[in-house]
Amino acid sequence: MAGIYIHIPFCRQACLYCNFHFSTSLRLKNDLINALLKEIALCTLYNDKPVETIYFGGGTPSLLPAETLNTILDVLHQKFTINADAEITIEANPDDISEQLLTTWKVMGINRLSIGVQSFFEEDLKWMNRAHTAEQSVNSIRLAQHAGFDNLTVDLIYGSPALSDDKWQQNINKAIAFNIPHLSCYALTVEPKTALHSLIAKHKMEDTDPGQQARQFIQLINRLNEAGYEHYEISNFSIPGKRSRHNTSYWQGKPYYGFGPSAHSFNGTDTRSWNIANNALYIQSLLQNIIPAESERLTIVQRLNEYIMTSLRTMEGIDLSHIHSQFGAAYVQRILAAAQPYAEKLIIQDNSIKLTHAGKLFADGIAAGLFEDEL
Repeated sequence: MAGIYIHIPFCRQACLYCNFHFSTSLRLKNDLINALLKEIALCTLYNDKPVETIYFGGGTPSLLPAETLNTILDVLHQKFTINADAEITIEANPDDISEQLLTTWKVMGINRLSIGVQSFFEEDLKWMNRAHTAEQSVNSIRLAQHAGFDNLTVDLIYGSPALSDDKWQQNINKAIAFNIPHLSCYALTVEPKTALHSLIAKHKMEDTDPGQQARQFIQLINRLNEAGYEHYEISNFSIPGKRSRHNTSYWQGKPYYGFGPSAHSFNGTDTRSWNIANNALYIQSLLQNIIPAESERLTIVQRLNEYIMTSLRTMEGIDLSHIHSQFGAAYVQRILAAAQPYAEKLIIQDNSIKLTHAGKLFADGIAAGLFEDEL
C-alpha cells in the first residue's frame, strides 16, 4: 500500500514560526496547479501499488476552490488504483471553513479534516500572526462536526512565551470537551530563516523556554491519557481507532508519493526523492515535461537510523525482530548496547525498545544515541 501527499504552497499570510515552503502571493496559483497535474501524469514511480491514503497539505490547501481539489482527485483516480476506503485528508484553516464547503468536500470523497486551530485564545493567535480568530476556531469545529466529519483532527501549539500553564490546560480541556478524536500538539520551535527567529535574534521577542515546554508537554500527556487518548506518536494523540493512517504510514516506512514543490517521495525500501522548493522553477520545469526532483539511494545504515528515529517516536517503539530480519543480528546487539546509558528512560522488553513517560522528553537525543555510524 502507498500514500499520496499533495503540497499546496499558498497561504493568506505567513505565520511567525512557519518554515514550510509556501507563498503568500497567489499570482502563480493557476500555473502551479497545471504543473502539479502534469507532474502526476508524468509520474512513473511505483504507481503499481494501491493507494490507501491521500493527504492535501501545505501551505493552506483549503484556499483552493473545491473545483480545483476535485480536478486533482480525478487525475489521481485516473493515474492510480485508490482503495475504496482510502483515508483522504485536507488541512484547513478555520477562516476557510463554511457549511457549504464542508458539504462539497464530503461529496468529493474527502473524509478526514485537519484544522489548524493552534490556540483557542485570541491573543495567542495574534502573536502567531494567524489569519483566523478564536471565535472561528470554535465555529470551524462545530461546523465540521455538524457536517459529519467524525474523523477530525486539530493542531495545537504549546511552549510559546506568553502561554501560561493554565491557558495551555484550558486549550487541552476545550479540545477534549469538543470530543475531538485526534489531536496533533507541537512545541513551538524556533526555525532558522523564520520571522520568529529573526525577531528573537534582534531581541524584539522573547525566546522559548525549554523548561516551560517540557512542563507543558508532560501536562499534555497526563491530561490526554486521563481522557482516554492513546499517545501513539510523540506529537499525536487519538482515541482508539482514530490514528492518522497517512502519517502512520510514514512512521512505518511505507512507500509514498509526493507531488508539488518541496514534496518528498519514498519507495518503501531504499530510495527517496524530493522536488525543488521554488514555485516558479517548479512550473518552468514541468512546462518542459521534466519533474524537478533530486533523489538519493539510502545506505543500510541510513535505513536503519531512519527506522530507529521514526519507530522510537511511536508507542510501539523499536521492533528488534524487524531489525534482526532486515539488517541482521549484529545490529540488534549493538543497539541494545547503545541503549544502556538511557536505560532509565527506556522500556526494553518483549523484543522492543520503547520510551518511558520521562523518556519522551528526550526522544530525539535518545534516537541519536542509538544511531549506527557509517563505516
